[in-house]
Amino acid sequence: MNDVLHKLPEFAHNHLAWVALFVVILLALIATEISTLFRKWKGLTPAGLTQLINRDNPLMIDLSASADFEKAHVPGAKHVAVSQFDPEHKDLAKAKDLPVVLIDRDGRTLSKPAARLVKAGFTRVYVLDGGTSAWQSAQLPTAKGKK
Repeated sequence: MNDVLHKLPEFAHNHLAWVALFVVILLALIATEISTLFRKWKGLTPAGLTQLINRDNPLMIDLSASADFEKAHVPGAKHVAVSQFDPEHKDLAKAKDLPVVLIDRDGRTLSKPAARLVKAGFTRVYVLDGGTSAWQSAQLPTAKGKK
């Protein structure tokens, strides 16, 4: 171990680009984890969503494209186009005390809508990690069609 520590400065000097890349990746990972800790909404696995459905009957909003929603969605989810998603809407504002779960096809585009819900005063905001794809991969039932 002591021998490795003595050779480390020489290695870093000889491979400066690799060391710099390692430091950048490490800082990016740390920043991502810190932001995850401090965000006001939580991610859910398909199993976690199943438990939440059984326990609290959440409002599930699917922000997928219409075609993706019609192919498969979590049963009970309501489809809303991203362009029409408004946390200040009077019907949605009535649900501020309910848990609200945001869903899309793959779970990648939900951080901004989740942040908008939190900013609008929703206290129990969740995002389905992996979206409908993760739900289907977990072999959970899906619904088809517009409703």
